[in-house]
Amino acid sequence: MKFSANLGFLWADRPLPDAIRAAHAAGFDAVECHWPYDFPAAEVKAALEETGLSMLGLNTRRGDVTAGENGLAALPGRETEAREAIDQSISYALAVGANCIHVMAGFASGQQAHDCFVGNLTYACAKAAPYDLTILIEPLNRHDAPGYFLTTTGQARDIIEKIANPILKLMFDCYHVQLMEGDISHRLHDLLPLIGHIQFASVPDRGPPDRGELNYGHIFQVIRDLGYDSPLGAEYKPQGMSDWDLGWLHDAQEL
Repeated sequence: MKFSANLGFLWADRPLPDAIRAAHAAGFDAVECHWPYDFPAAEVKAALEETGLSMLGLNTRRGDVTAGENGLAALPGRETEAREAIDQSISYALAVGANCIHVMAGFASGQQAHDCFVGNLTYACAKAAPYDLTILIEPLNRHDAPGYFLTTTGQARDIIEKIANPILKLMFDCYHVQLMEGDISHRLHDLLPLIGHIQFASVPDRGPPDRGELNYGHIFQVIRDLGYDSPLGAEYKPQGMSDWDLGWLHDAQEL
């Protein structure tokens, strides 16, 4: 199996180009990130070319981080900012060769938020379509992100089916799904046609996948048996130095 290092958590103490090099040295097959915008795209692209790694995806910016914002796309009245963030993410993705953009919903609720999110996602799909990019939406759990608009795979499915654009996909993060819904194996099977990327971390501590209540040896086997062959995103918080927690990686790559 193939794995992508999420550099929002792994080697997050290093500049993004150096984190890319560290992921390559550790044996990852690809990388992904959260918010790369503080780093010149040319430097990130150079590190990717140097290592031969691909950048799978990045997030739209969160908004006013000092005010605790975590996305803009479902915030009524903030459509202009949300679409500027989408445009920014598309430009950066094209500059570094990223494949996917996670459009972050933000903290909101109700029908107006739903309609706003649908409108902004429709905009994102229209803007991304000429460039063969994938737009992702990701349910977040209520423990880590209380008040976040998108919380379940069922809610995500309804939005994806309503918009009905083939480039809009689900980011299935096993960590978030387990905390909100459980039944990971069946949900992977049922949602596979809608899934654009899969991430993982241990539950409940969001650490490496060799601990906690989920048996990732089994889950990785389920994913492989389903025929999903894109790199899986290691979006976990390392327990100390990132390099110390990678025993799981070499075992899982043999599956």
